[in-house]
Parts: sequence; C-alpha cells; structure tokens
Amino acid sequence: MNPRPFIKMHGLGNDFVVVDARGEAFDPDAAVRRRIADRRFGVGCDQLVILEPGRDGADLSLRFYNPDGGVAEACGNGTRCAAALVMAETGARRLAIQTLNGRLEAEAAGGLIAIDMGEAKTAWRDIPLARDMDSLHLGLSVGPLSDPVGTGMGNPHATFFVADLDAIDMASLGPELERDPLFPKRANIGAAQVTGPDRLRLRVWERGTGLTLACGSGACAATVAAARRGLTGRDVTLDLDGGTLQVTWREDGHAVMTGPVATAYTGVLDASLLVP
Repeated sequence: MNPRPFIKMHGLGNDFVVVDARGEAFDPDAAVRRRIADRRFGVGCDQLVILEPGRDGADLSLRFYNPDGGVAEACGNGTRCAAALVMAETGARRLAIQTLNGRLEAEAAGGLIAIDMGEAKTAWRDIPLARDMDSLHLGLSVGPLSDPVGTGMGNPHATFFVADLDAIDMASLGPELERDPLFPKRANIGAAQVTGPDRLRLRVWERGTGLTLACGSGACAATVAAARRGLTGRDVTLDLDGGTLQVTWREDGHAVMTGPVATAYTGVLDASLLVP
C-alpha cells in the first residue's frame, strides 16, 4: 500500500486520524487499523475515519474504526470533524452524510458543527439487548454502578446516573460492563451526574477504544436517558472531560449534537505502517 496523507482532528479531545479516500480507495485490514491507532507505534487516535464518495445521493460517506481494529457504526465527533473538513473545502453549510447508522445531516452553526445523529432507539431489539426488557431500567450493576438506561444511537449505549462522577473509576468498571452478556454487540458505558435542570457531567468508556475525553453518541444517549428518566428536559448541556457539547432530543426522536472541532496537524502514513 502506498503512503497516504492524513489529517489529525479532534472534537473536544476525542481524536481522529482522518484519511480522504474520495479519490483513491483506502481499505486497511484490521491489523493496519490497529497499527495506525497505536499511540506509540502509529499515529494514535480514538477512531480512524475514512472519507469516501457519497452514496445514494449523499454528499459524503464515512467509515469508522476503533483502535482494536473493529468497526464503529457511529461516531458523532468524528462525523462533525469530517463535516467541518468538507465544509471548509466546498463552502457548503449543509451536508448529507452516509454512514452505517444511516444518512446523517450536518450543518454549520455559528462556528460550531451540528449533526443530526438520527433517531434514538429505545426498544430492546434496536439497541440491541440480548433479551426482552425495559430499556429504561436494565437491571445491571457492577460495583457502585447500577440501573442503567439503554439507548441505541447507531451503536449501543448504557448510561448510569451517579451522585458523584469523580468517585467512579470508569477505567476499571468500563471493560467489564462493555462485554456484559446483556450486550450482544458490546456497549459504550456512560456515567452521568446531573448538575442542573438541563446539565450533565458525563464520562464514557467506549467499546473497542477505552475512556475518551468526549463521546458524541454517548452524549446523545445520556441526554435521551436523562430526559426519559425525567431528570432533565430535552435540551441538555453536557460537560465532558474535553469540553462542552449541546444535545437536543427532538420530539421526532432524533438527537442533534452541536460542538466545536479542530485540526491538530497533517501528515503522511508511511508505507511501512500500511503493510497488511
């Protein structure tokens, strides 16, 4: 495989290696994906994002991969980064983006990027869960975490509500919960603390990645979970370790996430890094 240019971007410290494959295909195998994402032997990132030509009338198509080499169906901050890149290139203020989570809509919003992440799923089959149950009370507990809310945002999420987020060791609890048999596709594990009528603090252990500074789909899932529990309204400000996101869970069931993006640097993936 030939050397490939890349862009290192992030949304609130949730960082991505972005490769533009609209002109030349880029389809690295799992081993290469892991190598690129490795923070010592590669570039390092929370997800690898590959831009491809739009399909089915969309302006752009995206693929996401986790550092373990596996596929990520959805990545809110990565989608915002890719949208910002193409908007800067084309001057467009709106984009239709095709992903494994369906067609998403992106919009420039006063220096920020807003993404309609699609309809939040609350039925057990759609999250998915391993068996029929009320997604508002999953009946799962590990250590100080108990009674999460299940939400499907294209990828599965379990959100636990806690009194003191600083007291929760997500790095030790996340790996066990991610792989609980309740989640046939594993799950992203969030811990949220209500800090105001419409404000949450949130940390997320992302499946296949680990603890990140921000998780866009996790922020959407936490907003939906909090609103369903009656803890907040449907417009929520979320304070993550890397900064602040705004999420609206609309009456039509769609979750819209708004926040900043940034470019850190550009570079080239050496051919030696891309050998299968």
